[in-house]
Amino acid sequence: MFLAFQYPQEIAGVSVLNFLRQALSGRKGIDLSVLELRLAIMEWMERLEMDPSFLDRYLNEGFSGGEKKRNEILQMAILEPELAILDETDSGLDIDALKVVAKGVQEVAAGPARARRALHHALQRLLEHLQPDRVHILIDGRIVDSGGMELAERLEEHGYESWRS
Repeated sequence: MFLAFQYPQEIAGVSVLNFLRQALSGRKGIDLSVLELRLAIMEWMERLEMDPSFLDRYLNEGFSGGEKKRNEILQMAILEPELAILDETDSGLDIDALKVVAKGVQEVAAGPARARRALHHALQRLLEHLQPDRVHILIDGRIVDSGGMELAERLEEHGYESWRS
């Protein structure tokens, strides 16, 4: 399982590359060299329009909101989780970064690991790029309605009030 946070924490002293190396080693039981992992990551960094220098920076330290989100999608792509939970993925993203991140999420979901993904509090502008298969409305920890994209559109237009009564 992979969890992307609304506000990813900074971890001083741990580079993105070393974080991914340790996480991948724990996830898959393989111990790639730093060079092997760096080469494996480069394609995803290009897709996510990330500068390769990010690999040597400390995890999320000094990253903008868009850089943090791209970094999380990079982590998700490399770790290939069976389930990915993304909490307010559009938080802090401008429209260009939103498109890049949404495309990355789509590509991970369509890739060999075919990660199922759940978006928490996804806003309409993100859903326009991701086109969900199913939408669920949760209130007080219970699913109160399920449907397709039309449910998300209704929620955006009317808010949660019609489900609370």
